[in-house]
Amino acid sequence: MSFPVHENRTQAAGIYDLRSALRFLEQTPGQLLRTETPVDPNAELAGVYRYVGAGGTVVRPTKTGPAMLFENVKGYPGVRVLAGLLATRERTALLVGSSPGNIGRHLLRALDSPLAPRLLADGELAPCQQVVHRSPLDVLDLIPAPTNTPDDAGPYFTLGVLRATDPETGEHDVTIHRLCVQGPGQLSVYFAPNRHIDVFRQKAEAAGKPLPVSISIGLDPAVYLSLSFEAPTTPLGFDELSIAGGLRGRPVELVRCITQPESAIAHAEFVIEGEILPNARIREDLNTNTGHAMPEFPGYNGPANPSLPVIRVTAVTHRKNPIMQTIVGPGEEHVSLAGIPTEASILRMTEAAMPGRVLNCYAHSAGGGKFLVILQFKKTVPVDDGRARQAALIALATYHELKHVVIVDEDVDLFDTNDVLWAMTTRYQGAHSTVFIPGVIGHPLDPSQDPAYSPDISARGISTKTIFDCTVPFALKRQFVRARFLELDPEPFLKPSTRPLAE
Repeated sequence: MSFPVHENRTQAAGIYDLRSALRFLEQTPGQLLRTETPVDPNAELAGVYRYVGAGGTVVRPTKTGPAMLFENVKGYPGVRVLAGLLATRERTALLVGSSPGNIGRHLLRALDSPLAPRLLADGELAPCQQVVHRSPLDVLDLIPAPTNTPDDAGPYFTLGVLRATDPETGEHDVTIHRLCVQGPGQLSVYFAPNRHIDVFRQKAEAAGKPLPVSISIGLDPAVYLSLSFEAPTTPLGFDELSIAGGLRGRPVELVRCITQPESAIAHAEFVIEGEILPNARIREDLNTNTGHAMPEFPGYNGPANPSLPVIRVTAVTHRKNPIMQTIVGPGEEHVSLAGIPTEASILRMTEAAMPGRVLNCYAHSAGGGKFLVILQFKKTVPVDDGRARQAALIALATYHELKHVVIVDEDVDLFDTNDVLWAMTTRYQGAHSTVFIPGVIGHPLDPSQDPAYSPDISARGISTKTIFDCTVPFALKRQFVRARFLELDPEPFLKPSTRPLAE
């Protein structure tokens, strides 16, 4: 998996919502598959896409492939479902006018040149409000929320962008959280620790008030790609929609909700309006008793949470002939959404600390975009032997959910796992080249972080972070020069022969 570094800004310039993104992909061979074969959103749709293009940590056999638009969803005439829009690094780069090898830095430039979203004026028409359904309503009558597997706690919205406002400061935040449909007008929402909207919710709850929210689904891929930055890169109160504005060179448009004092993304396919109720909790698998939530990015079924906040739905609005957008939980799309912003954050911090040393960063698919990072480091002086490991420490400090860092030299293709493992085989000695950092907080979905797994783990959620230094010591670089082949243009030799094969 070796990527060229070139940009495609002109090609992607016309993308501003999901539909323009799909039109762009339809003109790009091999990037979009449309099907009219009837499909059930209950486990069947995700089961199909597993074979077509899920990739990531999905159980084998799976592969990366095109995005897939299901145009005949059982029980939902006129509603389509899209899976896998960002399920390859190549497609993700195409959609934001970048290249696979450079997309982390491309996103970093947008972070450094943000454009705040623009609220539509009263009277300006928003596509997301072409059709309006007010409460009382049944969400599942209107939106085909899929289940990934037969063991899921229920139907989920996996790419719903929550937007809420801090009730004390008036600052806004947008993030993606798993949303399980629990009843006709009721959703549960799972917040991982320290998520900003959960901070807003806690403030509202302390005052005995609900927290108004909007949930926008089916968006410009630049919006989705901008939402997974975390502190310290995007501190509390930073509106990540401004990063999407920087990516596109124009602000994301918002519209006032119809039933809530909140705004939603104007070009969304669906918007769910509602409020997080104070002091209300619900068991995630209340309706199924499976014990599982849904398959999460590490490749395992996440446990159903026994007590989650509740969203009361007050309206659903949507475009005509809307498209429901979903993600296969452990797939390559999660790698793009979580990993590429992580790469940008690490590149920013390492560049500030040691300019020019870290050439690139890759949040590897095997870690779901969160657990495993490859750093490409260039040594120029003897002390860089220490700087390489310092760069890994910076990466671990920048992104606290990161578990393993592999450091490779500049002559190793960090996107090619075989090349990385070659470096680990020939430039790594376990006793000398491994740094263990025990007793550090990890990610709650890592199942190995449990005292039952190892007596060295003091409490669930505590992890050992590991640095694998697969770089050549500076003093030995001349002894580790790769075999040098003749540099040439192979194209003239790739034309197939027309002669009969000699006997």
